[in-house]
Amino acid sequence: MNILGIESSCDETACAIVKDGREVLSNVVYTQIPLHQPYGGVVPEVASRAHIEKIHGVVKEAMRAPVDAVAVTYGPGLASSLLVGLNAAKGLALSLGVPLYGVNHIEAHLHTPFLYDTGAQATTVSAPESYMPALGLAVSGGHTTWVDMPSYGEYKIIGQTLDDAAGEAFDKAAKLLGLGYPGGPVIDRWARGVSLTDDLPRFPKGAPRPGTAALAGLDAELCVSFSGLKTALLYSVRKNPPKDDAEKARLVAAYQEAIVGALADRTARALKRRSYKVLIVGGGVSLNGRLRVRLAEVAQSAGVPLLLAQPKYCGDNAAMIAGLAFWRRNVVGDAALAVDVNPSLQPGD
Repeated sequence: MNILGIESSCDETACAIVKDGREVLSNVVYTQIPLHQPYGGVVPEVASRAHIEKIHGVVKEAMRAPVDAVAVTYGPGLASSLLVGLNAAKGLALSLGVPLYGVNHIEAHLHTPFLYDTGAQATTVSAPESYMPALGLAVSGGHTTWVDMPSYGEYKIIGQTLDDAAGEAFDKAAKLLGLGYPGGPVIDRWARGVSLTDDLPRFPKGAPRPGTAALAGLDAELCVSFSGLKTALLYSVRKNPPKDDAEKARLVAAYQEAIVGALADRTARALKRRSYKVLIVGGGVSLNGRLRVRLAEVAQSAGVPLLLAQPKYCGDNAAMIAGLAFWRRNVVGDAALAVDVNPSLQPGD
């Protein structure tokens, strides 16, 4: 079964065709990074206008095989961006006379390790069902969420950020220090040459207080808060501005270590709460080299495999949307044609 996926939740206009939920036949992504770089972050109006301008060409380029269904992100994300992709997908499904599936963007990130390229050697990763129950970590520019997956297609949030996502925390730091946008990759590069055994600046690791209303019933030990980390960096720069690139690199490395340490710590705690077969990690921040090292250590200590996507499937893409739709645990049929965008959609909704 070939499913065409459309993704437009933020600042990537993407379309892909995936066979049987895993084999990627085509994958086209138009990135808007150059459009948003002058602002140091995504501007919703700029993003939605670019989606409108590019989506026809992106879909046309991806149409390299007949399709049996159309899948689309309907949340979470920026409402104005989601609308472009959702309406395009509805029109395409109706014109082709095929079913439409509405897919949850965060859940789709946790499908990315199961994707492989057509023509490539068979992937060493088996079908998703064989890895359940699993712990999922979706970590991106807009989301930092730990998800309990008792079976494939079942999702329950057990921990999350109470404010800034990890990727957002990276972006804000990079903007403050004048390093560029997006912040995650540039901070990763700046931090690579810094020895972590040195006496680096200390930053808070985002531990929320138990009983905080923002927890909404979640365990504080499995949640993070990065707003205080960003403020600590601001005060540090004001009090002791870095004198040269070497000092700036040390500051960046310490900041990154605080974020990565918080993510690794919560993941380790979650893996101890129940017996999981695997740790699945998806999202753009999963490209961070230091995070990959720490999560590999956490998974090894817990005695579970770590599943990470190919780099090109870590960021927002449509292959993950089309792939997850194959399992049909989403909005389908007439309900999909009637569904509206849901900017605050959560895993399991």
